[in-house]
Amino acid sequence: MSNILDLIGNTPLVDIQRITRHLPSNIRIRAKLERFNPGGSVKDRPALWMVRDGIARGLLTPDKIILDSTSGNTGIALAMIGAAMGFRVRLVIPGNVSDERKRICRAFGADLIFSDPLEGSDGAILECRRIFSTNPERYFKPDQYNNPANPRAHEESTGPEIWRDTDGMVTHFIASLGTSGTMVGTGRYLKRMNPGVRVVAAEPDSPFHGIEGLKHIESSIVPGVYDAAVHDEKIGIDTEEAYLMTQRLASEEGILCGQSCGCAMAAALKLAERLAARGEAAEIVAIFPDGGEKYLTTPVFAGSTRVHFAEGI
Repeated sequence: MSNILDLIGNTPLVDIQRITRHLPSNIRIRAKLERFNPGGSVKDRPALWMVRDGIARGLLTPDKIILDSTSGNTGIALAMIGAAMGFRVRLVIPGNVSDERKRICRAFGADLIFSDPLEGSDGAILECRRIFSTNPERYFKPDQYNNPANPRAHEESTGPEIWRDTDGMVTHFIASLGTSGTMVGTGRYLKRMNPGVRVVAAEPDSPFHGIEGLKHIESSIVPGVYDAAVHDEKIGIDTEEAYLMTQRLASEEGILCGQSCGCAMAAALKLAERLAARGEAAEIVAIFPDGGEKYLTTPVFAGSTRVHFAEGI
């Protein structure tokens, strides 16, 4: 490879075997492990597409600073890409994201600004908009929540990879909702290849949740790239259920992953059990957005999962 950015994409699919052993043999759940991107998450894809699009349109020039809001993974991706391409990066991050994410961003040389932890990703979005408005000529703001290059990255890479690696046999696709770019772009591609593919969005079941990086769409600032017409259904997942599944993936499958992966897997299992009860066959692919190394000091792995999110604790 000519540089680290050439390693983005072409992540592996792996069968989930032990957690699914109660399912009939004609139903399979496969996880697409986005942790194998060089920045460690699915966000490497849209970050690269947005930066390249900004350069192509003359919006990102060597004198500008890349500025965006993030819950962590997009920030890591932008910081890595900025380091590789020679751009300065400034990130607005909720103050309660894991220490590992903060340290990784800093290791790549990014400047960090912390927003109110109780306001979550929406608070970071608003603070980023405020900073940008004070001096718009100084910054290039990829704006991952509203940039069409976000879902396009998945329409041009993630979707074709899944179609190729399942030999076109995928029947259901599941992605957890953050910016929604993964679900929208991948879903559009798969439905174009086969309109019968069912697209399922996994999301927290409540506005008060502890699943880092994910949105409860109805109670959040709705991303501009979100397209409800792409998914056929949404499955809400409780925080403790997502945490437990994340722990099970590590201890039963040997897959150390983040809590958004647990959310997607819990939704995939609910779907699979429903299809099994109806006697249907299925090839289910779920996106696992990242690895678990960035969450080792968070409640999902450190201590009790019984956290009272409604009280802001």
